[in-house]
Order: sequence, then structure tokens, then C-alpha cells
Amino acid sequence: MSLDPALRSRIETLLQSNRVVLFMKGAPEAPQCGFSAKAVGVLNALLPDGYAHVNVLADADIREGIKQYGNWPTIPQLYIDGELVGGSDIVEQMAGSGELHTALGLPPPDRRPPEFTITPEALDMLRSAIDNAGGGYAVQIDIDARHNVRLQLAPIDANAVAIEIEGVRLQTDALQVRRADGISIDWVDDERGRGLAVTHPLAAPPVRTLSPHEADARVRAGALRLVDVRPADERSLAASPVAFDTLDGGIEALQGLPKDTPLAFLCHHGGRSQQAAEHFRGLGFREVYNVVGGIDAWADFDAAIPKY
Repeated sequence: MSLDPALRSRIETLLQSNRVVLFMKGAPEAPQCGFSAKAVGVLNALLPDGYAHVNVLADADIREGIKQYGNWPTIPQLYIDGELVGGSDIVEQMAGSGELHTALGLPPPDRRPPEFTITPEALDMLRSAIDNAGGGYAVQIDIDARHNVRLQLAPIDANAVAIEIEGVRLQTDALQVRRADGISIDWVDDERGRGLAVTHPLAAPPVRTLSPHEADARVRAGALRLVDVRPADERSLAASPVAFDTLDGGIEALQGLPKDTPLAFLCHHGGRSQQAAEHFRGLGFREVYNVVGGIDAWADFDAAIPKY
């Protein structure tokens, strides 16, 4: 089926008016599929001042029309200078090789190996993991824009920036390599648990615990915002005696707060509030707490609150 001339004209106007256009699901600040999120991650790193994008979920004609226009069956699709580059996998590959930098007229990526520290105990553990995987693997270091770090085994990537330490290959994407500077990797077996402990000096501090007594005092002093993540029907059974926010209307208002706002999260026992606290820590909030024991623990502190 041929592309409708009016729709073709719309697409060509978009491409002629913008040097870089990403047809995606969602928007760069809120991609609505994993493949769009991958493409956005690359472009956000290379083009921090922004780029044109089209949410195909909001325009069914464009969603189907762009597939016909470029003879490319999937979304996202990146266009530069009116030419189709490809989908998320191709975008990532070109970013790793430096081809995308060239296409965008940017300097080549900084491929100096990252500078970080790793303890002998952590090296031993990672070496064993690679050996058990049967060879051909490296330790992949992934760091998001907020300097949260994740380590995992991955196939050796010839395009990655890599460093080998005593037989252990550690690699990262060229777009992330400078974020890896300053990482510390250790192996711990103590009160924190047993496993790798990875820290980054620029990452938000971990979620901390707060007792109901401490939360009560800090909220009354105006030094803390309390967020009850339970739905309204649960709050009707038992609620905090101090002022609190809820998530009834969504999380957008809280997400827009200054990142140095102290936040404490509360639920029934502490599980859901821990998840919410981790989410806001991931957004870059630097002082985040979970109220230990939830509203039931608060009831133990304040006899006026019923337990349920």
C-alpha cells in the first residue's frame, strides 16, 4: 500500500525542519518502551540540549506512516539530515564505534579507560564468575545519568572501552566511560550482606531508615516531608498524626521537588515504602528515608493510632 501523499508531506516537513528526529514511543523524559529508552539514553548523552522527537503513540497515522516511509518495520527510528539511521540497536552500535558522533558532527568519544578502584577480594570473585561462565565474558559496568552503577557479566564487546586487571576484563560503553571514574568495587561479608559493594562518589546516598519517633519529630519541626504510599482505603484504617503527602494524584508533584528535599516514605509494614524510597533515590533525591515498621510501628509509638 502506497503512503498517503499528505502524510508523506507531513513526515518530510518534520525531517526538513529538524536535523535530528527520533520517532519513538513516549517522550525522551518518559519513554514508553525499552527500545525507545535505549535510543533516548544514547541521544540524551550526545545531545544534552535536546532534539526533535515524535511520540508515535499519540499519532496513529505517523506510527504506521513512518514505517512505510523508510521501509523500516519497527519503532524507534532515528533520522539525521533526513536520512534513516535505524533503530535502537543500530544507534547503540554506532555510538559505541564513534560513527554516530561523526554523523552528528560531534568530536569522537573519549575512549580513555576509566579510573576506579577494585579490591583483590572483588577481583577474585569476578574472576571466578567469568571462569564459571565458560570464557568469552567480561564484567560490564553500566552507569546511568544519575551515577547509579550496575555490574553484570556480558560477552566481550570489541567496541567497548575496556581495562584488564590481573586477568579480569572490565568494560563499559564509550558514552558512559567518564561516569565510571571514581567507582569503588569491593567484596563484603558483614552486616551489609555478602556480595559486591559498588559505590560512586556522585551517586545519591542509599535509602536510610527512620523510626516513627524520629519521623514524627522531624515532620513537626518542618525538616521532613512524609509520604504515605498506601491507598486511601488503607489510610482510613490508621493514619499518621502529622502532616503527610499521598500518591493519590500521581507522583509528578513530588518528582518536581528540589532534589535536596528530605523525604520519608510510609506504608503498612515498610515494604511498599522501601520500593517508593528507592524510586525517588533513583531520581536523584539525596536524603531519602523509609519509616521502619510502617504505620503499625507508628501505632506502637502513638497509642492514639489504631493497628490493623
